[in-house]
Amino acid sequence: MDKEGRILNGKFNFKAMPDGSLDKTKVICIYCRCELRYHRSTSSLKYHLLAKHTAEAEKLPRQMQTMLDSFQRRRMDNSTTNKLSTAIAKWVATAWRPIDIVEDEGLLEIIRIASNDCTYELPSRATTVAKIHNLYEDEKAKVVEALGQTNTVALTGDYWTFRSNHSYLGITAHYFSPQWELKSHALTVMETEEQHFADTCAEQFLQVARQWGIEHKVSTLTTDGACNMVAAASQLPVEHMPCIAHSLHRAITVSLQNSPFNSALAKCRKVIGHFNHSPPNALELEQQQIAHFHKKESLTQDASTKWNSTLEMIKHVLRNQEPLRDALALHPTNVTMPTTAEVEKLKKLETVLEHCRYITELLGGEKFVSCSVVLPALCHLSRVMEVSEYDPAYMVKFKETFKAEMEKHKEKTNIMWLRVATALDPRFKGLKCLSRPDRAEVWRLISALLRERQKPAQPEQPATYEPSKKRSALMFASESSSDEEEDYIEKCVERYRAEPTIDIEDCPQKWWSKHEGAHSEMAYLARMYLATPATSIPCERLFSLSGHVFQNKRAALSSENVKMHVCLSNWVSAK
Repeated sequence: MDKEGRILNGKFNFKAMPDGSLDKTKVICIYCRCELRYHRSTSSLKYHLLAKHTAEAEKLPRQMQTMLDSFQRRRMDNSTTNKLSTAIAKWVATAWRPIDIVEDEGLLEIIRIASNDCTYELPSRATTVAKIHNLYEDEKAKVVEALGQTNTVALTGDYWTFRSNHSYLGITAHYFSPQWELKSHALTVMETEEQHFADTCAEQFLQVARQWGIEHKVSTLTTDGACNMVAAASQLPVEHMPCIAHSLHRAITVSLQNSPFNSALAKCRKVIGHFNHSPPNALELEQQQIAHFHKKESLTQDASTKWNSTLEMIKHVLRNQEPLRDALALHPTNVTMPTTAEVEKLKKLETVLEHCRYITELLGGEKFVSCSVVLPALCHLSRVMEVSEYDPAYMVKFKETFKAEMEKHKEKTNIMWLRVATALDPRFKGLKCLSRPDRAEVWRLISALLRERQKPAQPEQPATYEPSKKRSALMFASESSSDEEEDYIEKCVERYRAEPTIDIEDCPQKWWSKHEGAHSEMAYLARMYLATPATSIPCERLFSLSGHVFQNKRAALSSENVKMHVCLSNWVSAK
């Protein structure tokens, strides 16, 4: 392009506007006055010259003539072109690329080399956006169809504020497929402008459920323990499941506040900050790691909002004690390593925090059952936190504070739902994590749930969604039923209880897929209770994905496009 706005050796000019300015998105052919779009790429202009003005194209300089000759090579067939354009649109949407990447000459060159110099024109922005919309609608239709095949759906939900101060609500759905595969889908990442009062939150959850046609299928809603979320859940016709991971993280945070570990942890933070905030210091540490035959690794700084980050910081400091000490000795500094006594404290703290990390990861999965694991996991953690006669005073204080904090959170947990879920998991149906009276109460409750299921279906009434009208059978008192029904229900329960308990490493979903025919009534409850996520981590992952979508080159995305890109990425990656 020259200074007068001429392109391709003067064969095209920018379109002149009435006010004398130039529209640099459109060009005019000097021979036929044809108007073409221009986005820095001259590919379409070369095609125009070659197709309409062959004689003029031959007069171009040798370098441009060579470029035009390449267009006369083997053309890519329409089917391959369409597949490639669709693949590029999918890549842009799911790999969080800016839309203008389709105008990148380097990308076009890579495709041409990979296709053995076939001629190919990158799709325009408009074409790519249209294909992304089509992909979204196609994937959404698949999710709608899958949700239509299940009777119960569990939700997780949370609010998130982006750095632009825009607030978003994320909701995910969890359910079993007919083949007992645990499915997880993002339903929305919608921008919210209202204050997050309880009634507003409740209405927004209902709005999303209605949009997906599952308002009468939702069994539980898993959220964090924020007051507005708890109050919102109480207004919905579903059971509320507080996030166990948030409870664990809160208990650890409270236990470390004003604890004897403070001095050692403060030194760890200063040491890591010394190397993380200075490239020369980081290089010296790397050299010391090599000298001590350690793996080269950067150090992790703990953060109050990042789960298990304190444990990771401790592990990095303990693993790199010698390299850190020698690197600090190279220059005068007031940064000091933890003392021998403090290192012993950190080792003991690492041991108990490792159990918490394992449980957080165990309960935070989306591909396997988690709700039924909560009580056995907490029972195990309670044993780990038992004070022994060999514990020093600082460990006694930490363990006692942790157990007291977990008991507070346990009181707010939906304990009855967790107990039923545990009984419906063939790994834990012995209910060894409960007392004998509690075990008997759980089986009585399951019998009551089956009796409620045996009742004739009532005509569907318009939904009034009052707090008192929970659809779960946890709160109802069983009504009298015939002796025949009672016998049938008792036989269902006893037949399931008589089945041998499977190994803890076995998969409960596979067990139910093989035994659903023999325990059809119990299987219905298992689909409802076992699909419930124990944590709101699926929503946290959704917000991490949103952070990738919101990049500097994509900061102008509309809220509707944010939802489309995040949900599409979630649906495609879940396959």
